[in-house]
Amino acid sequence: MTAATEFNLINKYFSYSTNRNDVVLGVGDDCALLNPPAGKQLAVTVDTLVCGVHFPENTSPEDVAYKSLAVSLSDLAAMGAEPAWATLALTLPNSSEAWLEEFSMSFKKTLHDYGVQLVGGDTTQGPLSITVQLTGFVDAKKTMRRDAAKVGDKIYVTGYLGDAALGLNLLNVFELPDPTIRYASVKKLNRPLAHVGFAQKAVEYCACAIDISDGLIADLGHILKASACGAKIYFDQLPRSKAFHKCAVYLNDLDYKKMLLAGGDDYELCLVIPADNEEALLLLAESMDVLLTHIGVIDNSGELSVINTSGESIELNLSGYEHFAHE
Repeated sequence: MTAATEFNLINKYFSYSTNRNDVVLGVGDDCALLNPPAGKQLAVTVDTLVCGVHFPENTSPEDVAYKSLAVSLSDLAAMGAEPAWATLALTLPNSSEAWLEEFSMSFKKTLHDYGVQLVGGDTTQGPLSITVQLTGFVDAKKTMRRDAAKVGDKIYVTGYLGDAALGLNLLNVFELPDPTIRYASVKKLNRPLAHVGFAQKAVEYCACAIDISDGLIADLGHILKASACGAKIYFDQLPRSKAFHKCAVYLNDLDYKKMLLAGGDDYELCLVIPADNEEALLLLAESMDVLLTHIGVIDNSGELSVINTSGESIELNLSGYEHFAHE
């Protein structure tokens, strides 16, 4: 893009008015000027979504905008952080007015819904990709980290697992005769819910969490590695939506288990909590209408095992999504 086109694009679509008192100078200068609150640590995360990799080419600009923020909001939620500021790096194949209008309106609405201010970014020409950096605030003594799991802790997840992986497969691989399955699972793929508000309160009871972006097996594995422990997962306790239950009759057993255990893009939270805090966390979840399901326990085995109702280990050669696995 030429410099004039780039600046016109920014002024027209991304010069949102400042709505936070901690933003001294936002979009429109070489840098943003920001005032972090006293006594807080900054939590910073960045995610890139690439067309054809993280979302299908025909995904609506509204859904692309929403998801580009939701995935980073989910990272902040996994730390128990309060979202505050965003930057956006947008690479576009062309400066389509219609696409930009729809993207910008959805991006602005999502920022507003989560109390976040856009404070800067960049635009350039190339294959469609969206990079969002989010900054939030945490209390240094109340942060959820991957290295805080202890033997005997209970493992919980929010929401349902596997729906987003099912949705992606329905778009790219196969069709199912029941249209209700397609609608529900594709919506979960395109519009994941970031549990920001719940996480900011859950941090009172939980010191260890991760968001499920690459699949339960892979992401829980990051906790086990960082905390030097193992875990048992009870397969039959994994939460499944009505749509996912319906799809079971159409899928072979391996695909069904793979979507549930290793499917990415759910952006639910996996929380590891001391048994003494279990009741309080469940009451919090109920008060905020958040589905919270006990799925396992942390142990000292040094490995992750998936157990069926008979107590037998389910042998599955599964891993989560890897960007460079197929080079």
